Amino acid sequence: MSSLINLLEKKQQNLCSVFFTAGFPNLQDTPKIIKELDAHGIDFIEVGLPFSDPLADGTTIQYSSSVALKNGANLDVIFEQLELLKGKVTAPLVLMGYLNQVLKYGEQRFCQRCKDCGIETVILPDLPMIEYESHYRALFASYGISNVFLITPQTSDERILKIDAMTDAFIYVVASSSITGAKGGISPAQIAYFNRIKSMNLSSTLIVGFGISNQVTFETVCDYVNGAIIGSAFINFLEEKGTDQIQEFVHGIIGT
Repeated sequence: MSSLINLLEKKQQNLCSVFFTAGFPNLQDTPKIIKELDAHGIDFIEVGLPFSDPLADGTTIQYSSSVALKNGANLDVIFEQLELLKGKVTAPLVLMGYLNQVLKYGEQRFCQRCKDCGIETVILPDLPMIEYESHYRALFASYGISNVFLITPQTSDERILKIDAMTDAFIYVVASSSITGAKGGISPAQIAYFNRIKSMNLSSTLIVGFGISNQVTFETVCDYVNGAIIGSAFINFLEEKGTDQIQEFVHGIIGT
């Protein structure tokens, strides 16, 4: 059983995850950021792979990717940094990137490097379900890797049920039909969407992302699902305050 699946079985409420882009603000900051988030109570950490064409990401994460790439971040560098952390942090690490990165790097090579680093979960928003079913499901399983699917307010019940049946980590519940980035509060339409998903009695853990930026939005969505992911707000924090005040950010979200 992977460390993330073990976590999700033990803790089913108020799960807090933080996303950041590897190589941002500086190339060598990635290990420190992970250690700080782990030390201050973040349940699992999403490590974003910087990409030149991040289709699902808003301006903040696009900016962080651009900076990281200029800093010299690439998959080899990131994997080397993550391998040095293996066994040294408690919070499970999840890689979030794009299928093109996997294809260019080499599917087998990518999966082997994930295994070397102890990465057991990936999120590839542009991985088509049909490709996952026909090829990547078996490939990932052979390396002990779980794939996370995303759903949106427009996702049909039929597809959601199919995703639920194929999920062994969590379902990424995209909070609105938009790109990443803070949106303010949680709207009545979003509440209706969360209630719709909740009423389906899915077997998978549900984690909301996109637009979760502070304690209020985090606690609000946790009334309907198992937890939430904060990304753009943390990247803005790193841009403003660097890596020495991460405890302050975490305290502002989960109060610890």
